[in-house]
Amino acid sequence: MNFQLSLIRDKPQNSFHLKKHCEGQAFVGDPYNVWVYDQAKFDSQRNFESLAIRMRWGMRNGIFHVAKEENSDKVLGVAMWLRPQPADQPPTWSDWFEGWKLYFGQVRMNLWYGRGGLNVKRYYIWKDAQASAQSTLWTDPRGYFFLNIMVVVPEAQGKGVGAKLMKAVTDEADAKDMRCYLESSRDVPNVAIYGRLGFKFQKEMICDDDGDAIKLFTMIREPHAEPSSGR
Repeated sequence: MNFQLSLIRDKPQNSFHLKKHCEGQAFVGDPYNVWVYDQAKFDSQRNFESLAIRMRWGMRNGIFHVAKEENSDKVLGVAMWLRPQPADQPPTWSDWFEGWKLYFGQVRMNLWYGRGGLNVKRYYIWKDAQASAQSTLWTDPRGYFFLNIMVVVPEAQGKGVGAKLMKAVTDEADAKDMRCYLESSRDVPNVAIYGRLGFKFQKEMICDDDGDAIKLFTMIREPHAEPSSGR
């Protein structure tokens, strides 16, 4: 499959391509999404808007790559990374402003669309579990490149699109001798897939709502890591 990668910023023309890619495809059947949303009340339009707000924030503040079919505007995959945040570096005014901009964007979206089936209790269970896992695993004071979103359309899966999206940032991490981090909602096949890219499983992240629980799988990639099983 021939495709090209591009690093994009917050430009109006990107919204259409991202909408085509994400709507109806991103995260469908994902175990975390099934757990955190009441499927009977799930509103795909509301949750697309929520994802779009997050992606626009990522274009401005993170590392956002898009894989498109060669000589076409068809989007095959997107990856959004958060940049390393040194432990001793306080947030800047820009960080503060962007954080509030993201927050109020989500509030405005919730006022317009409602919660769209989001189980708020479970959302905060996940946030607490994530904070606990990261406080244990993130031992490098320089911070980690954090893979926040990775989606490849079904017809492009298994054709190297995801690997190319990953390598665009893992190469940068290697050049800076820094680690990468991710959280996967599936053990099989994701842990093995990420293992081939140098990631190693660290620990399960349990999100438990009175016995109704899911597991997320945390992984870290050391600089210049070799491919492995992921274990």
